[in-house]
Amino acid sequence: MMVSMKREREAEVDDDEDDDEDIVAAKVGRGRAAEDRRSRHCPYLDTINRSVLDFDFEKLCSISLSHINVYACLICGKYFQGRGLKSHAYTHSVQFTHHVFLNLHTLKFYCLPDNYEIIDSSLEDITYVLKPTFTKQHIGGLDKQGKLYRAYDGTTYLPGIVGLNNIKANDYANVVLQAFSNVPPLRNYFLEEENYMGIRRPPGDIMFLLVQRFGELMRKLWNPRNFKAHVSPHEMLQAVVLCSKKNFQITKQGDAVDFMTWFLNALHGALGGTKKKTSSITKAFQGSMRIFSKKLPHPDCTPEEKEALLVTEEYQEQMSESTFLFLTLDLPTAPLYKDEKEQLIIPQVPLFNILGKFNGSTEKEYKTYKENFLKRFQLTKLPPYLVFCIKRFTKNNFFVEKNPTSNVDLREYLTEEAQVTEKNTTYDLVANVVHDGKPTEGAYRIHVLHHGTGKWYEMQDLQIWKRQESDTDTNNHTAV
Repeated sequence: MMVSMKREREAEVDDDEDDDEDIVAAKVGRGRAAEDRRSRHCPYLDTINRSVLDFDFEKLCSISLSHINVYACLICGKYFQGRGLKSHAYTHSVQFTHHVFLNLHTLKFYCLPDNYEIIDSSLEDITYVLKPTFTKQHIGGLDKQGKLYRAYDGTTYLPGIVGLNNIKANDYANVVLQAFSNVPPLRNYFLEEENYMGIRRPPGDIMFLLVQRFGELMRKLWNPRNFKAHVSPHEMLQAVVLCSKKNFQITKQGDAVDFMTWFLNALHGALGGTKKKTSSITKAFQGSMRIFSKKLPHPDCTPEEKEALLVTEEYQEQMSESTFLFLTLDLPTAPLYKDEKEQLIIPQVPLFNILGKFNGSTEKEYKTYKENFLKRFQLTKLPPYLVFCIKRFTKNNFFVEKNPTSNVDLREYLTEEAQVTEKNTTYDLVANVVHDGKPTEGAYRIHVLHHGTGKWYEMQDLQIWKRQESDTDTNNHTAV
């Protein structure tokens, strides 16, 4: 899978915190002074262990497994429910003398078992890791600088070039999430939670969870103040499992193209998009094409029967318009010749050769359960970002040549009318997903262009390597 960018011509924090402070300050007598002094001068802040804090996992109490009123112990990193006298957090604080807790919903800090709120600016780095926020100014500068940041654990990293945990067999989803996190308009949309929080969904609809989790993951991947230089997509993938009705799982290897197809359409629908109403997904990836389709007579028909059928209206070529979110490219059939050592020759095929599928004249036969059709395709509108999926899991021994990383001009694949209206038809490569191994096995990795530095990086789960532009090739691994 390749994601290419069209080249342009030169061209939830709780607001009650202050109210609570006022209430505390409104108390009378010595009680007010004592309460205020403890809130501002908690003696246990030096016991906080930031190295064990990990907010990437589901916010459930480690004992009751409830997601209601959950607190994180900032000394051991475990989650507990409540802070009342008989709550799990209270019991933990007494039993292990762990005193500082964070409410994972309100982002307020408390000292237990004394049960007073802690107000200290030195804790802001913890709330930012739990819930990163981005200003428009910050977002606008993401692609203009390549500053390295140092995580709390001492490792340096580039925001956006961050490894994702492979929990068991979810690398097929990781590469798709990493690719889309480096598509600027999609990234910018999800970095600002305000862009989608006003969307209303029908009662009982769970699909919006996908939007929320993807936004949270995006903000973690681009967080310049992370405690560690990698992120676990655990909550994101749990939403995928739930919303896909277990069609995509963490424990079973999947197909990245199948996942991408479902994910894009699911996000589009969850964002309120329809066939007529756009979303951030269709604004970035949707193009359109003409499909010319002609029904073919059954192979068992006699020549006379075929000739008679071909003149009927049913067997005349029909033209239809269709939108797309990605283009599927087909490799040719396997070569039948050998080299001088009797080894099968595995030739390379240029990208422009397989793009010929969309030149409006190349015909290909498509078979269904009952009928066969001859089809040809021609593009009528190009999206800002174009996704190619090169099908490799068929019987062929072709490699695809090195990906051109810039100046891929698709003007010749447009209709004559579209060539006039489409001003920008040249694309630069921004991400390239690679599969190594057999279809049902193997592993996925991704090459990503970091816009701020102009450098290419290869990521596979938690591992990251800097690559030369010439290394960003497809070979026999490009298609997913």
